[in-house]
Amino acid sequence: MTAASYAAVDWGTTSFRLWLVGENGDVLAERRSHEGMTTAAKTGFSPILEAHLAAVGAPAHLPVVICGMAGARQGWVEAGYLDTPAPLSGIVGAAVIVPDPNRDIRILPGLAQRAEEQPDVMRGEETQLLGAAGTLGNGNHIVCMPGTHSKWVRLTGGVVDGFSTFMTGELFDVVSKHSILSHAVAEGGAFDGDNKSFIEAVIRAGRNPAMTTNLLFTVRAGQLLHGLPALDAKARLSGTLIGLEIAGALSSARPGSGVCLVASGPLSALYRSALSALGLEPTIIDADDAVRRGLAAAACTLWPA
Repeated sequence: MTAASYAAVDWGTTSFRLWLVGENGDVLAERRSHEGMTTAAKTGFSPILEAHLAAVGAPAHLPVVICGMAGARQGWVEAGYLDTPAPLSGIVGAAVIVPDPNRDIRILPGLAQRAEEQPDVMRGEETQLLGAAGTLGNGNHIVCMPGTHSKWVRLTGGVVDGFSTFMTGELFDVVSKHSILSHAVAEGGAFDGDNKSFIEAVIRAGRNPAMTTNLLFTVRAGQLLHGLPALDAKARLSGTLIGLEIAGALSSARPGSGVCLVASGPLSALYRSALSALGLEPTIIDADDAVRRGLAAAACTLWPA
């Protein structure tokens, strides 16, 4: 049986994922839980990590590489930020050591854009970028990583030139629950990227983002005047916000940039459909695979033996 070489951890705000990786690069075991930074800050990061390592039979001195919120100011040990423009290769060199008597534990830093007129930060997504870079190669790319706070990164030849965060997921949550539109979408169930209302809303907002707040109100008016079903109202709200996000992101992209979507699950399908509706055919990379490959690249650099 292949011996374990290191453990890789993606430690989010509310989630924890660990992979035990063998000497041949194969994943030997995996653990997932809701013990994110919010929980770990109260109960302790080390006990949570050690419990999961014990559950997969990790050796006592196995090294661990971590990305995500464990490196935040309120996390385990602050890993700080690497300033843009930043080569992806520089991320590993800026990793911080977690004091531990038994293990070599490293936390990767985030990225910061310090321009006073457009400050921005990311933590965790930089490791996805590191993992996706091998697929993208050189040239100009704009990389979309959707989520509660979606990141769009301008990547040139392995260097992060800059990036923009869009609060699309959080805005959807706030507007759908705490605005007049809540009445229109309250009974709406799940929808996918093939939903006609979603696609039409993406196109309208993507082509005319200045009208977005008006387009949002059509969710309510459409229900009152035309009996727009709750599911389609929810899809229209989502499509309007995602169309606005894409229009904003593309406004700062270099001409001729290839578009890459790094995402998993339902969000991947929604964004792929939205991009296609606006005439874009992105390279698709699974987010789980990307972060795992990024952590693997970091581990190979930190512990080449």
